[in-house]
Amino acid sequence: MFYAFSWFVVFGLVAVWSLGAWMFHAVAVWAVSNAGSLSGAAMGIEGLRLPDWLAAWVPPEIVQLVASLLSGLAPAVEGLFQAVPPLAGGLSVATWVVWGLGSVVLILVGVGLHLLIAIGRRRTQA
Repeated sequence: MFYAFSWFVVFGLVAVWSLGAWMFHAVAVWAVSNAGSLSGAAMGIEGLRLPDWLAAWVPPEIVQLVASLLSGLAPAVEGLFQAVPPLAGGLSVATWVVWGLGSVVLILVGVGLHLLIAIGRRRTQA
């Protein structure tokens, strides 16, 4: 009975692990695939400015420095958004590899539990 219970728990954990990996993959691929549609959003960075109540407390040199950094950052963000969608295929491979390694670890835990139960039964019979 202990064998069946331990393997039931292990296979239940493998099922939960598989469902979690599948959900992560679905959400990540959706996010990566739609990153290219956000390419126009990077241009909105240049229009950012400090609120009026905060602008009185910040030196103008810092405001100009932050504005120049943001304007230089916009093309980099734009390029990143354009480069991300082709990575969806690699994300699938990475998800399968992580899922496989996790599943192997869970099965090895099941084998370990099986051996512990067998050793425990031998000691109680002796």
